[in-house]
Amino acid sequence: MAFNDLLKQAGGMGRFQILQFLFLIGIFMITFIHVQMENFTAAIPGHRCRVPLLDNHTVSNDTGILSQDALLRVSIPLDSNLKPDKCRRFTQPQWQLLQHNGTFLNTHEPEPDTEPCVDGWVYDRSTFVSTIVMKWDLVCEAESMSSMVKFLLMAGMMLGNIIFGRLTDRFGRKLVLTWCLLQMAIADTCAAFAPSFLIYCLLRFLTGMSATTIMGNITMLIIEWTLPQFQALGVAYMSSASNLGQAVLGGIAYVVRDWQILQLIFSVPFFVFFVCSRWIAESSRWLMVANKPEKALKQLKKAAHRNGIKNVGDTLTMEVVKSTMKEELAAAQTKFSFWDLFRTSIMRKRIFCLAFARFANSMLFYGLSLNIHHLGNNIFLIQCLFGFINILANCVALLVMNHIGRRISQVVLLFVTGICVVSVTFVPDEMQTPCVALATLGIAAGTSAATFLPIYSNELIPTVCRSTFGGINSLFSGVGAVLVPLMMTLVVYSPHLPWIMYGVFPILSGLIVFCLQETRNQPFPETIQDVENSQSHHGLSKDDLLLGLLFVHAVQEEHDNY
Repeated sequence: MAFNDLLKQAGGMGRFQILQFLFLIGIFMITFIHVQMENFTAAIPGHRCRVPLLDNHTVSNDTGILSQDALLRVSIPLDSNLKPDKCRRFTQPQWQLLQHNGTFLNTHEPEPDTEPCVDGWVYDRSTFVSTIVMKWDLVCEAESMSSMVKFLLMAGMMLGNIIFGRLTDRFGRKLVLTWCLLQMAIADTCAAFAPSFLIYCLLRFLTGMSATTIMGNITMLIIEWTLPQFQALGVAYMSSASNLGQAVLGGIAYVVRDWQILQLIFSVPFFVFFVCSRWIAESSRWLMVANKPEKALKQLKKAAHRNGIKNVGDTLTMEVVKSTMKEELAAAQTKFSFWDLFRTSIMRKRIFCLAFARFANSMLFYGLSLNIHHLGNNIFLIQCLFGFINILANCVALLVMNHIGRRISQVVLLFVTGICVVSVTFVPDEMQTPCVALATLGIAAGTSAATFLPIYSNELIPTVCRSTFGGINSLFSGVGAVLVPLMMTLVVYSPHLPWIMYGVFPILSGLIVFCLQETRNQPFPETIQDVENSQSHHGLSKDDLLLGLLFVHAVQEEHDNY
């Protein structure tokens, strides 16, 4: 906890932090774009079977007196919505369908024979010039394969947090971040030239491993180089940058309709990020708890020099570091293991509460995201609007967090999210304005809760195991995302049941988060012992006592009235 005193001597929040944050936030924005890339590169366009009568010009010359619509009608059967079937065609042209406008067959005649699209498909290229769906014909029987790309990306993110999270705590934030930048650059650039769908999926799996680690390490570098009073502001800027990336993706995808070019536009910059990562400063806070005080002092002096602090050699010395960080350096002599996270009841309580909150947030976020297409058919506009709405929500949430604290703001945001999502299910379909308003408020509150939960988590989990906990947290997040499709199977019992579940889980997580300690303007815990000491020293906060007294007073009044 004493590291904040050293950070103040190095200039607090100065030019050094601002320049590093701007660079890291730029990387974060482009990385977040890659997570949502399949919204456009894997879009499924309109399609139908390829038939010689329509698509082989040497054959169709003999039928030049007929329109394309007429040739389509005799070649492709109609589906249940009276539109051309996407996955089957007639084995022979059905010329009799042109009689009486070809709407219905004679009920006494047998159904014409049909067959799958043995000659391939013809795609509607009015919206997208090309996608991976067109390249590898991921339609009809193979349509589920397009979902596998997103599943493998998510699986890669889960595995990446588990593997790289432990490596980050052992080898440092910067080294693992640099490696993942190179892995991201190579994997996603090669994905644009993948010769087969299997190789493309493998490359996107590696991208997922890199992406989640990059975003996690950037979050830790920003928080660990910032004083407590500026941490929420730093994460707010970072989150707003990712939301801006959403809008940028929608705008560029609107201009660039070819998936390979779009892939390269956002992949090649990672080679530049990799080269420039040499100027990223390692977390001095992590170097301290990793028992590397000399390197930590070097980073602090570099920060102080760039912040314009004079005579830094006199104020920041090894003697000052050792005297200030005496307890932390002594604790660093003991090697940390994964099971140390669960040895104390306080740590177990914090891990369970934060992991469940992450699980509920993830379920809500992906539950709404998978159904965002119900807002309209213009996916480019929806992508942009979703990004800008979240930027506004983050600004409001930042004000709430700085004024009423981390814990209460999380509880309020989670409650608002859950109540809005549950309420939408009971609004009649004809009342579109209240429905859209509630859905928008729910999306904004849920996104804000998910955005600022990492701040609260990092202020509750000690530096020595923060990245390892991030891997556990991401695992629960992935489980929540995987359960979203399973929740939709509940519509067989009630069409409202999945949405009620999406709303109930945030409310439950809000109740659980309320059991945690407030951390606003509190020093960072560096070791597990710091967590134990802070809990024993603080006990119940003023907010806890006030809320408890109000509750007792309300119960007493109710009893008297009765």
